[in-house]
Amino acid sequence: MPGRKTNEERAAILREKIEKKEAEIEVMKEQMQRLLHPVTMKTVMAKAKESGLSPMEIAEKLGLDI
Repeated sequence: MPGRKTNEERAAILREKIEKKEAEIEVMKEQMQRLLHPVTMKTVMAKAKESGLSPMEIAEKLGLDI
């Protein structure tokens, strides 16, 4: 019958749909991560200080003239 797809063609279409949905899921996971663990200036500064940077070094890295 013309127009009828083989099992391989149907499987390929399903694979494409699965890959698309998996990509969408990854985007949603990243959005959820940002929502649950937002990056704030306070956390950034705390991490910079933990890494041993002084306030002056942080300002220099940001290109601030203080």
